[in-house]
Amino acid sequence: MQTVTDIAREVVAREGGYVNDPDDPGGPTKYGVTIHSMRRLGLDLTGDGRVDTADVQVLTSAHAVSIFVEHYFRKPKIDQLPEPLQASVFDMYVNAGANAVKILQRLMGDMRIDVNVDGVIGPQTITAVRQAMAAAPDHLVDAYGIARRNYYYDLAARRPASRKFARRRSGGKGGWITRAEEFIAPRFHLSDAQHRERTAQWV
Repeated sequence: MQTVTDIAREVVAREGGYVNDPDDPGGPTKYGVTIHSMRRLGLDLTGDGRVDTADVQVLTSAHAVSIFVEHYFRKPKIDQLPEPLQASVFDMYVNAGANAVKILQRLMGDMRIDVNVDGVIGPQTITAVRQAMAAAPDHLVDAYGIARRNYYYDLAARRPASRKFARRRSGGKGGWITRAEEFIAPRFHLSDAQHRERTAQWV
């Protein structure tokens, strides 16, 4: 069984090195850690009194792993969720912050389990998710993954600059979609034709 550190290492490997894509609201990013996260955490790695692009560039993969484990897994209390859900929610939290939790909370509402959609994992959300897992142990992980995939499609539909993350230039599935589907059983993956139909209205 994978540990949270194993999952964090996979996230770091998937995210890769330094990038600064003007269409990515995260800004300068390395190993999936954005400059905004580093500023929030006060990570002045160069010791010059400010957190800027230079600090992002010197971030090591080992440091990124420790950041993810502490600040994206333990502090948001993802470790309090049912174990089968933890990897997918953790991976999404790295990618989208509190929206990862809001997706889960909205899913609870879809299952008629009352929970506030506030992006915070507290006692109410933990109880609700455990109840949902007990009611649908063979389906909840896939349901979350599908909701996550839908979030990406909806975001790209609303924000044209983000469409390149959901659809490749060839028209195939972009990184956001393939990433979400890594946590969904193959039988629920969209076919290439279904993906193209879903994105057909995008310019």
